Amino acid sequence: MEDDTEASIGRRLCEVRVWRGLSQRAAAELAGLSGSYLSMIENGQRSVDRRSTLEALATALRVAPSELTGQPYRPKDPMTAEARAAVAELEVVLAEPALGDAWAPSGRPWPEVVAELDRLNTVYRPAADYVAQGRVLPALLADLHAAVKHEPGHRREVLHGLMHCYHAAEEFTKTLGLVGLPVLAAVHAQTVAEELDEPAWLGLAGWLRALTVGGASRERSLALAVHTAEELEPALADSDAVQMYGAVHLNAALACAALGRGDDAAGHLAEAQAAAGAVPAGVPEFGMVYFGVENVGIWRVSLAVELGEPGRVSEIARLVDPSAVPSTARQAMFYADLGRGLAAERATRDRAVAALLTAEEIAPQLVHNNVFVRETVADLFRRARRDAGGRELRGLAYRMGLAG
Repeated sequence: MEDDTEASIGRRLCEVRVWRGLSQRAAAELAGLSGSYLSMIENGQRSVDRRSTLEALATALRVAPSELTGQPYRPKDPMTAEARAAVAELEVVLAEPALGDAWAPSGRPWPEVVAELDRLNTVYRPAADYVAQGRVLPALLADLHAAVKHEPGHRREVLHGLMHCYHAAEEFTKTLGLVGLPVLAAVHAQTVAEELDEPAWLGLAGWLRALTVGGASRERSLALAVHTAEELEPALADSDAVQMYGAVHLNAALACAALGRGDDAAGHLAEAQAAAGAVPAGVPEFGMVYFGVENVGIWRVSLAVELGEPGRVSEIARLVDPSAVPSTARQAMFYADLGRGLAAERATRDRAVAALLTAEEIAPQLVHNNVFVRETVADLFRRARRDAGGRELRGLAYRMGLAG
């Protein structure tokens, strides 16, 4: 990498290892890696392109994964900078501890709040427009908390709105690479779900909690997902609960893949596939989780990459129509993970770049802030930066802050 780029994972890894007083051999043994592999990572010859590798290294060095990734990344474009500007205001709102403790005597008129919430859920979130989400989330959360106290006739609608906003806040802050705020949003969602006391909403809260703790503890993430699935089993006559049941099994599959438990991951994936088949046609999507047959296919691609099976990625991807999932974030991650898988083989690296560029075009802020996409792009750029045909790749690396 060039001198004006952000420090790589390998460089941070070396700095932390030396600070801990560990040799490469000792650190590699603690992480379950070979010394030569760790050496190549530190020297910028290999990327850290799987959760299992990143988390094993973080555990070996007794630091959070974000200490190695350098998240949150400095904004490289005006849109990301504007989205980041909303964080301070969102922090204030998320710091409110109790449901219904309104910090203003009253919010906007209820119809205005409903209209804003509708725009959040039908326009900004499906489009992965984090700038717009950052603009509206703090005020919406404040208004909804005020409405808990001042709009008793709309209580269940208010609680549903809070669940959607906390879900959006978790995704927004996690996408920006922030630590702490996604967990806080998920905890607030759990409080609201308990107030609602409906299986599907409790399932959504459990799904969010499993997602937010994943990088810090895959075992804990797996336990939360399994527990949530068990809690949902008595309610599977309800199509909303079925969708969340399948979604938490996808969480569990990812946790197992990151832990290197391929057979267990396949078992949870099979449960999710069965749940997708059990959702009646035409049933409304629940909770903006977008669970269904096509989304399970998108997760299959992610799991193949995480399990180190790049050869299966193209085969799986051919059976998936990402456009059938009405979420640009999910569509973008399909192409991002497809690109990551294709990048592992020399013969498919041009296709990998094309897939990554497609992902960036669909949801640039999401893609630019994804650590594993960044590692893949950095690795591709290292291999191709002297190649006259690498102009598009260099442009992508530049927009991600990986090339000068």
